[in-house]
Amino acid sequence: MQPGLSPGSPRNPRPPTPETDYPESLTSYPEEDYSPVGSFSEPGPTSPLSTPPGWSCHVSQDKQTVYTNHFTQEQWVRLEDPHGKPYFYNPEDSSVRWELPQVPVPAPRSIHKSSQDSDIPAQGSPPEEKVPAELDEVGNWEEISPATAAVRTKTLDKAGVLHRTKTADKGKRLRKKHWSASWTVLEGGVLTFFKDSKTSAAGGLRQPSKFSTPEYTVELRGASLSWAPKDKSSKKNVLELRSRDGSEYLIQHDSEAIISTWHKAIAQGIQELSAELPPEEESESSSVDFGSSERLGSWQEKEEDVRPSAALGPGGLESDLSKVRHKLRKFLQRRPTLQSLREKGYIKDQVFGCALAALCERERSRVPRFVQQCIRAVEARGLDIDGLYRISGNLATIQKLRYKVDHDERLDLDDGRWEDVHVITGALKLFFRELPEPLFPFSHFRQFIAAIKLQDQAQRSRCVRDLVRSLPAPNHDTLRLLFQHLCRVIEHGEQNRMSVQSVAIVFGPTLLRPEVEETSMPMTMVFQNQVVELILQQCSDIFPPH
Repeated sequence: MQPGLSPGSPRNPRPPTPETDYPESLTSYPEEDYSPVGSFSEPGPTSPLSTPPGWSCHVSQDKQTVYTNHFTQEQWVRLEDPHGKPYFYNPEDSSVRWELPQVPVPAPRSIHKSSQDSDIPAQGSPPEEKVPAELDEVGNWEEISPATAAVRTKTLDKAGVLHRTKTADKGKRLRKKHWSASWTVLEGGVLTFFKDSKTSAAGGLRQPSKFSTPEYTVELRGASLSWAPKDKSSKKNVLELRSRDGSEYLIQHDSEAIISTWHKAIAQGIQELSAELPPEEESESSSVDFGSSERLGSWQEKEEDVRPSAALGPGGLESDLSKVRHKLRKFLQRRPTLQSLREKGYIKDQVFGCALAALCERERSRVPRFVQQCIRAVEARGLDIDGLYRISGNLATIQKLRYKVDHDERLDLDDGRWEDVHVITGALKLFFRELPEPLFPFSHFRQFIAAIKLQDQAQRSRCVRDLVRSLPAPNHDTLRLLFQHLCRVIEHGEQNRMSVQSVAIVFGPTLLRPEVEETSMPMTMVFQNQVVELILQQCSDIFPPH
């Protein structure tokens, strides 16, 4: 530990922060919470309220000295034994110890000499043990030695009231922006936003034990800072801060002078911390991962180390840009083809939204496998279920089933997740709705509508039958399987209350629709339903048994 220094010592002046940045009621630098470097010392008679890093100290109503842990909020009371030696007592668990528990403190940006570099030789110090020292950018405790932790003290760079909002959380964009005033502290390479506003911050700084926990803590190592564009916020003087984990924050102050000093302080902290990053971490935070040889199989290339010179002229900048263009062009030219990625299994074609002919060809079947599975599952569970195909299943479960079909070749509809038959019927209807071209192709739409308008019933039936038989093979075979299944559903109409007209209303707009919506859609929908109704009524004639 360094010897204690007075907070008012000229060696450690208050950080140069604009007065308007601090609460008006705060007349002095808060010694208890933001002490200058080197002001910490062991408690003694001359400095009864001196606190080690990570602790705050205040005198209770019964004149006892109480130390509060900033992280766990646990409290220890300072007492003295009969010989006058100080010790600490925890009222919660009645434990006693000679020293306060060590608390992790953010490392300052300034570099201090360690005990190994000191002119004073070490006097038989015990072996160093790893202890938790500080939080990294993802919230995990990094381990440092007690010797290193002993020389790390808090350095306040800047503090004040700012307006802030969080726009992204670890890469996930947040829907709404909630602006609020926040007491903001830049300290040791960490920017902390407290919930307290400017008014409550002054009281909290005088009694740190009453200060609320931080709402957001941003590690500046690997972060980036820029002035926010107008599309991010209509407010003036707005900064955009992005952390390494993908979180984004907007910071604002009405005073241009104050926000400029914050911009300078945060940018300086980012620059100094980025200089301390290891080469591999620096490359991770500043470059884009285009892919690896494990995923793409064959693309791998060693790159030469590019070391920028001290003074880079315009010619050198152009040369670097041309190198970047050359490498990017080579990468794009060496991209694997879509077909090769499919063959290696990296890309799997979807079932929903796929053209019917392409899907049947890929599966080497006359009818899509998913359609066959759904029809078998519905008939196995019973065709007498009320409202079959009319009642909608749970939309969220239907979407889960759709995702399962698109990403997993092994689909088991007997799984308990799909026990509701209306989920299966809903997924089957969704499959037909999402076909790029409906089961009755666009090229046949007008012909079917013209046929259903014929007055002569025999001619109308014959014309519709011929049109169905002229359909492409995948469409014809899928229609055959579907309509034969729907006829079996109608046979149980007394139990499931699904008549020919009910089934036609459900499937008419799904199976038969125009390529471009027409102005007389209500009338067109009537004809669509009539086409489906006619095919259901004459299913055995249109689709004779083999």
